[in-house]
Amino acid sequence: MHLGKTPLRRTAIVEGPLAFQMRRLAAARAGESGLQIFTLPQLAARLAGGFLQPVTAEVLEPAVQNALAQKGFTDLEPVRELPGMIRAVARTLRQVWDADVDLRAIAGGAGAPRWSDLALIEQRVRSQLPAGIMLPHDLRAAALERVDRAPALLGPVRIEYLSWIAPLWRPLCNHICAFVSVEWMAPAVADSTWFAGSIKRETLPRGSAVPQAASCADPHHETIEALRWVRELLSARRARPTEIAIAAASTEAWDEHFLALGKDTGLRIHFSHGIPALSARDGQRCAALADVLLRGLSEPRVRRLVSLCMGEGTVLDQLPRGWLAALPRGATLLGLADWQRAFERIKWQDQPFQGGAVLLPLLSVIAKGPDAAAEASALVLRGRSSRIWETATRSAPAHAIELTLQNTRLPDENDAAASVVWCPAAHLAAAPRPWVRLLGLTARAWPRRMTEDPILPQYIASPSAFDADPIPEIDRRALAVILATAGAGLVLSRSRRNPQGNRVGPSPLLSQGLKEQALARARIPEHAFSEADRLMARPAEARAISQIASASHAWAHWHHATLTDHDGRFQADHPVIARALSRIQSPTSLQLLLRGPLGFVWKYALGWRAPQEQEQPLTIPAEEFGKLVHELLRRTVNTLEAGSGFASASETEMQAALQSAAESIRETWPLERPVPPRLLWVNTVAYGAQMAVAALEAGETTQADTKSWTEVPFGDVDRRYGDRELPWDGSIPITIPGTEVRIHGAIDRLDLRSVSGAVRVTDYKTGKRPRFPERVVIGGGAELQRSLYALACRQLLPECRQIVARLVYLSDPPLSLKIENLDEALNTISEFVGLACSLLRRGVALPGRDVDSPVNDLRLAMPASPGYMRRKAAKFAQVADQLSSFWDLR
Repeated sequence: MHLGKTPLRRTAIVEGPLAFQMRRLAAARAGESGLQIFTLPQLAARLAGGFLQPVTAEVLEPAVQNALAQKGFTDLEPVRELPGMIRAVARTLRQVWDADVDLRAIAGGAGAPRWSDLALIEQRVRSQLPAGIMLPHDLRAAALERVDRAPALLGPVRIEYLSWIAPLWRPLCNHICAFVSVEWMAPAVADSTWFAGSIKRETLPRGSAVPQAASCADPHHETIEALRWVRELLSARRARPTEIAIAAASTEAWDEHFLALGKDTGLRIHFSHGIPALSARDGQRCAALADVLLRGLSEPRVRRLVSLCMGEGTVLDQLPRGWLAALPRGATLLGLADWQRAFERIKWQDQPFQGGAVLLPLLSVIAKGPDAAAEASALVLRGRSSRIWETATRSAPAHAIELTLQNTRLPDENDAAASVVWCPAAHLAAAPRPWVRLLGLTARAWPRRMTEDPILPQYIASPSAFDADPIPEIDRRALAVILATAGAGLVLSRSRRNPQGNRVGPSPLLSQGLKEQALARARIPEHAFSEADRLMARPAEARAISQIASASHAWAHWHHATLTDHDGRFQADHPVIARALSRIQSPTSLQLLLRGPLGFVWKYALGWRAPQEQEQPLTIPAEEFGKLVHELLRRTVNTLEAGSGFASASETEMQAALQSAAESIRETWPLERPVPPRLLWVNTVAYGAQMAVAALEAGETTQADTKSWTEVPFGDVDRRYGDRELPWDGSIPITIPGTEVRIHGAIDRLDLRSVSGAVRVTDYKTGKRPRFPERVVIGGGAELQRSLYALACRQLLPECRQIVARLVYLSDPPLSLKIENLDEALNTISEFVGLACSLLRRGVALPGRDVDSPVNDLRLAMPASPGYMRRKAAKFAQVADQLSSFWDLR
């Protein structure tokens, strides 16, 4: 055909997002005015005219969802609501359309109910499409009707580096050849026997470099080696970022590693297939909403949702800044009623919290669960977060939102024209680069195995009938194209083990004569990809960094049999230790000082705290259960003392007061701390009430002049005791004789007779009693409470001539034990405390007897190796010679 002068308008056909971006860059650099860059569906839409567009996933998947919701299917009816059904049907329809299969023709045949269901879905989808959007078959038919206008609309057409063209578009390509020149720059592996235009077998010029093969430990190590390779090319100025590509047949196994490690490299890395939505803050907002919709209104989930979504132009912006600090952290708020009660109790700047009017309507919507996903997202999501949510919910039901969010991707903001590209091999085959590193060339990953289509399994239809381009063929063809077009350098990489640690073999596509270099994980690289990688390769420089040097010294010192500065040894008379010892000690801190001096230093001198589990527990810890019983006792005794008095109260009055205390705690504690689920929590409070009854009945308090207190504070001026009058002046300091250590605390129970001047203090224990409990006095420093209670009474009530200190185990049956020689016990404690303080002031902190105890939450900070304590045992015993004698006391 005679074309005359070279027309201004001409068309280039590309495939894939990477090829589209790179072709636009090349056109801009070359000043190609009048060039149109299309994919084949876009080419058909241009010919069809009328602002028509090919159907996209954003339109197709909601239409499939609506089609499935209309019911009336033969085969697919039982499974139409399963998670992933929408995406599976859309994928199958794409395959059928690409294979140029006419569903309406097949659906009429006998014994083809599955094909009939697909045809029905296609019909319903077609009827729902917005004006201007067409299905592929319909778009091709419209384009064929106007193919004679190709000279004016398209000009000469050039198909660039497409290695395969779907049968659906082949008739259109051949019809266009009759009106304009169509040239296909086809790779050698492309099937072009059907093509009527001119074919140019063009590849990039091959360099002299021979492909290299490397094996790495696992996918994470492959990522590290790939980034080192990129850094080597750039630092040596052998390549520019836009000339370098890293690819794999499927990218899932490496995506997270490139995201995490790429941030440390300082390199611009473009993900042509998009970045995971959950790696962006907008995706995390969607994840927070999905979490609270699927799992309920717990305090941590609502806190996370509100903190992420405030300031985004939603109803949450009406909340006062900083109000989350007023919300009790760890409260068991599981339902709307719990949140309503919590808002009634929250004080914000000494005023009732008004934000409940904002949050309660939102929480009432979220409480409906996944069925209210659309309504909830409209309240808290805006902009890109809202678009991510819509993308995730249109491909699966809201109940499967977590899975779809994990598979949702966002376009990468890094420009491919100025970045190293990380992409699927199919994208790279359509936009070749001279420097290429291919990952994952293992037996199972390249080529990928063909999986059975979930909608058209093999027993219904042979894959060859509707899948014109199987996945294994895509991978083989992509590898062949990349091998032929990588002109400057090519590295073929594989893992020796998969992410689960199983051994994997090399891909059968690797050349048998290619020599492979095995790379060790701990090798010293020629070029480091990040600062951390550089320091790993240069230990001398790493040791110059104070933190690394300290960690190295600690590791070395832990393997010495002698005590070092990393074994609890420090400067004598250190001011931090002086401050820790000068604080007013509680029985808990005093017990840690005596039995675990190193833990005392960590917790009270350095301020270390073990992380607390925030999820709802099935049981409450023993310490929390003890607090529960003590709170029941305090409320009950205070109620009785406000009336006729605890000593003269009847059993009925006692039961009523205890029942009132239990009901109050049952409702208020979940608003302040983690508690088990409702049924278990009710039973826990009931069991605590049984122990409280045993505590109230332990010992006679029938004398009329007896007054009783529970949880009565001493030795702390900041402590108050409600509206009741204390039996002493709470501001008077309590000091352990012979030391400067001051103590404070709260006596579990105190009974005071004003006439006879006698006082009895009680320490309640809700846990399991030890063997031979009658022999226990101080328990090696673990049982100090009753002795300290008696010491407080001796200093605060000097007029009392008789002091009785008892320990009551409330487990069935209750057991009450008195200290026979209180003076001896107090003298032992004084000597014990003095020795422990002296060791700390000398700069020695021992791990102590409770270092390996299951209840020691600070053992996490100890060296993990069990050999550490064995190596240091002799020296620890030598330093703790005198202190260990107290640990052995009963």
